[in-house]
Amino acid sequence: MPKLSVAVERFPIAGTFAISRGVKTEAVVIVATLEGEGARGRGECVPYARYGESVERALADVETARAALEAGAGRDALQALLAPGAARNALDCALWDFEAKRSGRRVHEIAGLPAPRAVSTAFTLSVGTPEDMATAARRAAARPLLKVKLAGEGDEARLAAVRAAAPAATLIVDANEAWAPHDLERRLEACARAGVALVEQPLPAGRDEALARIARPVPVCADESVHARAGLAALRERYDAVNLKLDKTGGLTEMLACARDARALGFDLFVGCMVASSLAMAPALLVAGEARYVDLDGPLLLARDRPEGLVYEGSQILPAPPALWG
Repeated sequence: MPKLSVAVERFPIAGTFAISRGVKTEAVVIVATLEGEGARGRGECVPYARYGESVERALADVETARAALEAGAGRDALQALLAPGAARNALDCALWDFEAKRSGRRVHEIAGLPAPRAVSTAFTLSVGTPEDMATAARRAAARPLLKVKLAGEGDEARLAAVRAAAPAATLIVDANEAWAPHDLERRLEACARAGVALVEQPLPAGRDEALARIARPVPVCADESVHARAGLAALRERYDAVNLKLDKTGGLTEMLACARDARALGFDLFVGCMVASSLAMAPALLVAGEARYVDLDGPLLLARDRPEGLVYEGSQILPAPPALWG
């Protein structure tokens, strides 16, 4: 039977990462490792305060599943042991990796999926002054897809500055719940004028019903409003796409099921991430090949990644090497 070990690791961010809720200078992650029978499987998660998570709470949640996992419980049992969230994600991805290492097969084979292929990721621009965002956009202007963090007041000027600095890039914007219903249509029209391809989570989760009452000139994607399959159907009239993240779904097992159900409901897929190392990105690459948009740039935002991390060729992410995961 496998033995479980858990570690908290810290990765400095290159500069800062700023969204409407605040600024980060490091990524704090939890790594779960299962070892036994000559194999070792790992999974990485990022507890997120917006969802009521903390490192301490996630570690405690992991401990509630320890005995079952060390007695041989698998992925299906884990879904019942823990709710969707960061702790379950680390354990679920560790179970997938452990099975792959123990069996000598890749995770995509075990899951009955096509082999992962190289995909193109968005590159995120932190929110700031229009001048600062324009400077960042000029540095990244050669990248095909830029994700622009917005914050409400002053967003039109920020967006105009980014568009002028990166005229050839496709832009998606992420308001992180910072807009209000009374200015929703005005802000969406500004996005349409700037040629924005997608707007992510403009209104607060649970207070986004206005999206169903307006003509949306730009497709809108749910992020904070959706975590796992249970919430999908209720959002169909409000959103055109859903952002699937391992830390929200609670691992690859639920992410695969959520992607299947989202496609059946007619949503476009967006595969996203928290700011974390390559170990946290690797499982999401199994779904990224099916997504309209991919935002797995977490390692690109770090001052350093894992030595066995993913290979990024510009904005292209190559499939994960077995030494990393899967």
